[in-house]
Amino acid sequence: MALDTGGTMTDTFVVDENGEYTVGKAQTTPEYEAEGVVNSFQNALGYWDTTLEESTDTIRGTVYSGTAMLNRLLEREGEGDIGLITNRGFEDTHRFGRGIESWVDLPYSGRLHAREHEHPEPIVPRENIRGVRSRIDHLGQEMIPLYEGEVEEAVHDLLDRDVRVICVSLVYSYQNPEHEQRVREIAEEIIDERGADVPIWLSSEQNPVRGELPRVNSLILEAYAVEPSREQLYGIRDELEAEGADAPFRVLSSSGGTVSPDHDWLVETMISGPIGGIFGGEFLADKLGIDNLVCSDVGGTSFDVGLITEGHYPTRWDQSLAQFMVNIPMTAMDTIGSGTGSFVRVDRASNRLEVGPDSAGYLVGVANEESGLDTPTVTDCTAMLGYLNPEYFLGGKIDLDVDRAREYIEDQVADPLDQDPHETARGVLDIVERNMTNELNAMILGLGYSPENYHLTSYGGGGPLHAAGYTQSLDFKDVLIPDWAAAFSAFGCATADYAYRYDRSLDLVLQPDLSNAEQVAAALTDALTDLREQAVAAFERDGIDAEEMDFVPALRMQYTGMLDDLEVTLPGDIWNGELAADDLPDVIDVYEREFARVFQRAAQSPEQGYTITMGVGTGIAPSPSPALPEEEPGDETPPEAAGRGHRDIYWDGAWHEAALWEMNDLEAGNVVEGPAVVEAPATTMLVPPGFEAPLDEHRIFHLGET
Repeated sequence: MALDTGGTMTDTFVVDENGEYTVGKAQTTPEYEAEGVVNSFQNALGYWDTTLEESTDTIRGTVYSGTAMLNRLLEREGEGDIGLITNRGFEDTHRFGRGIESWVDLPYSGRLHAREHEHPEPIVPRENIRGVRSRIDHLGQEMIPLYEGEVEEAVHDLLDRDVRVICVSLVYSYQNPEHEQRVREIAEEIIDERGADVPIWLSSEQNPVRGELPRVNSLILEAYAVEPSREQLYGIRDELEAEGADAPFRVLSSSGGTVSPDHDWLVETMISGPIGGIFGGEFLADKLGIDNLVCSDVGGTSFDVGLITEGHYPTRWDQSLAQFMVNIPMTAMDTIGSGTGSFVRVDRASNRLEVGPDSAGYLVGVANEESGLDTPTVTDCTAMLGYLNPEYFLGGKIDLDVDRAREYIEDQVADPLDQDPHETARGVLDIVERNMTNELNAMILGLGYSPENYHLTSYGGGGPLHAAGYTQSLDFKDVLIPDWAAAFSAFGCATADYAYRYDRSLDLVLQPDLSNAEQVAAALTDALTDLREQAVAAFERDGIDAEEMDFVPALRMQYTGMLDDLEVTLPGDIWNGELAADDLPDVIDVYEREFARVFQRAAQSPEQGYTITMGVGTGIAPSPSPALPEEEPGDETPPEAAGRGHRDIYWDGAWHEAALWEMNDLEAGNVVEGPAVVEAPATTMLVPPGFEAPLDEHRIFHLGET
């Protein structure tokens, strides 16, 4: 069982021993996520005429992904009272940040206008930060000893301020953690003397990699937004256990594996929800033989995009979370605040339409009378245009009052603009879908490619509804919409391995003539061996036999002097538990082949030597995986039993009579011709006039213009 807890809906994907699946959906319950999770699983299992209680003895594992931690950070609802000890003179690092933090998460228009640039409010107030004299240099050598008296004073001061946790981040501690470890020893002695209960967290243990600002930010975010969310994860696990499930409960990480909620550091799971879709896209691309695939996710609050190019999705280290730069490995993706729940308003100053970025989330819109909302949303516009069945939204669990939506849109949006309400509603969707189109185009062109080089898969609850709109002007090879699109991110979780990844900064320079190959090989062997031991310890803690674990070593390398490094996996014929000096030419060959693939027109610079910036070790254990459906294609004409009548829809300035189809009753080989609306309990697919959507043997629609 896999799940994706979004800001609006909780999607579940359940797969059986034959690889067959069912999809469930329920409203997210942010105060107690476990309730929405159980409701969603019950909804999915209901299609197999069973319940969670009746099926718990068959559950082999549950994988969680979601945005609850990120939302906690975005909405500043985490737990404060954090203390920080750093080097004297570095007390303002977190507050000052970097210039990029003032604009990194703004939309394109906001980046252009400096008046919108603003640094994020620091999470740890300046008065909760203490500096102590100490200095380790970039080689790990002690330049200034730790002034232990200042540490004692700092700890007493922070305890007097009733901090909940003390974070410790000293310069270059990833090269030599001795000073941080001594700070903890001193702090724990004082805490014991005072009878307090305050944990001490070290940056050298959480994420021992270079980058002082992102390293301290990552540690602070763990304390502020992640640790409080751990209780939500425990709540879900407890609810499943109460139903009788004793299978492993895991959380998707941003780098691709799944970890236990007991894992020491969960900050790398903060954006697991959107990333699940990219892993699902990778699985799909591999099975269908697609080299280049755009993964696009339309949710209630955001539009998330990731690219798989030549079978590869990149891992970034320069990501931001709510404008804070962090240095944790994340699958590369971009997000804009444009979703189906985005609020629609008229800017009184400019008299222009504004959509989002704030969202109604799980409340949907004013058409949902029980929402208590008084501002219309994108969903209200789609309901008003006839795209949604008001009696079948979320399988009929939420009734939509179309007249109420029309009244609010007319009063608050159309009348102030002196426009027709339906044309205004369609204009709102044009804005939303144009923003999505621009985001797609910018990402692809930024790599030096064009949309004609890519297939696109559209998913999320709103993906099938808006796919025609945001892909129409881009000439993709094909637009793929799986019939399980509503739970595609959860599907991606189901494809993820049970894996723990550990990283360590190295900054080893390999001379061009390999004259220091022996020393570098010895250092790499030590580092990768340590990383393997960390992975083994993690699996043993989770009760998994380490003998079942495959260890995958990797290095991040660059030509000396370059700004960007690349991650390369060491194959088994190079790594057999150690590296020798004569293995390094093979390591270089692996790097240069990857460099030529990623930077096809860039000049190689072996004369500068090579810098190995980081060692990466990933332990992987076997886990179940879904299979794509395989159905025998039949007639192009859909069966009569799949028909649900007709409904008028508004498209391109006119009303059209659209055929209605039940998605689950359509058969492989059927071709849905527009204008049509294909409905399912968890999503709706719009096939506008001039479009068609054949359904293939894997139950994937191929949406395109006729």
